[in-house]
Amino acid sequence: MGVLRIVNRFVTAERALRTAAPDELLDAVRRVLAEEYAAGPVELLLADYGLTVLQPVSELPHTAEPVSIHSSTAGRAFGAQEPFVARAEDGSAHVHLPVTVRGDRLGVLTVVLPDGDAVPEVLGELADIAEVLGHEVVVAERDTDVYLRARRKDRLTLAAEMQWQLLPGRSCSRPEFELGAQLEPAYAIFGDNFDWSATAERLMLYVTNGMGEGIEASLLTNLAINALRNARRAGIDLADQAALADQAVYAHYRGRSYLSVLMFDFELATGRAKVVDAGSPRLLRLRDGVVEHIGFEAQLPLGMFEETDYVPQEFQVEPGDRLVFVSDGVYEVASPLGEAYGDAALARAVTSTRLLSAAEVPRAILRELTGHRGQPAPEDDALVVCLDWRGR
Repeated sequence: MGVLRIVNRFVTAERALRTAAPDELLDAVRRVLAEEYAAGPVELLLADYGLTVLQPVSELPHTAEPVSIHSSTAGRAFGAQEPFVARAEDGSAHVHLPVTVRGDRLGVLTVVLPDGDAVPEVLGELADIAEVLGHEVVVAERDTDVYLRARRKDRLTLAAEMQWQLLPGRSCSRPEFELGAQLEPAYAIFGDNFDWSATAERLMLYVTNGMGEGIEASLLTNLAINALRNARRAGIDLADQAALADQAVYAHYRGRSYLSVLMFDFELATGRAKVVDAGSPRLLRLRDGVVEHIGFEAQLPLGMFEETDYVPQEFQVEPGDRLVFVSDGVYEVASPLGEAYGDAALARAVTSTRLLSAAEVPRAILRELTGHRGQPAPEDDALVVCLDWRGR
């Protein structure tokens, strides 16, 4: 197949997606794949908030059956983040393509090609088209609810709606690091939160342990995170970010409510980091097969007292390190017999998931936590963030 033809087909697909109405991206990609690749049925499946199923976008509201992430061919492509081809007896092929934007796993594009023997020639092109589709979905979500609605297999509480809209994504990948995070209960979270932002030289990461329940917890977290972002985007250093957010929370709540947060400012070139530990989120590090709890000098939560001064600590991360951050809804959760999950069980969970990618670790640890808890629905928010450090 000529290089020029390949380029022309990709340009045609890209142009069709970029010019489509926000709610018509799937129709646009279907037309292109049918015309340029003789594709049959094409489906876009988006991961639900709990990362348990892939929800079809094609028919709303929820008239098509969801697909399991853990026991399906589409789920296999989603988990491995590699195209997966399933051949049928009639010679056709179901091609499952990850839809991912800079490491943030959105879902899977499934394309049926009548001639399965032609798949090796076009697989790379189809993967590139799925990547462009992912970027367009992210942009389109500013103007349509189609894709956000498709992601939910249950109704979100109002507090959960506010929290998910506050998050940067659920995973992120760059040459220096890979990040993954997950919150439970996905459809009814209160105040736990994570936030990150990267530049050419730095990665800033906040892990927040919320206080309270329902709307009040979500409002408190929204205030604190937006205060931190406002300070960060003004170019203010980590300790002063904490101080300004502390003032914002105290000014509104006068010490009645406050927020625990663990803050990191990593230097991408060296792995050196500044840390502010203002509360209860915990950090475990996996290095050379050994898991250890990393403690920092505890400082006051944001908003507990007026005009608190925060002092950053130094921390060094090395290539190959895995950092796992958890909220108290993880390490304090009790079994039916009243036994807390604790550091020992956490260490075992971190070890048992060592071969998974950073994006898969949080959900895997939360599944183990469900087994310890003995009931599917947690009574408190549970947050897990995983950072794999590759270095530069």
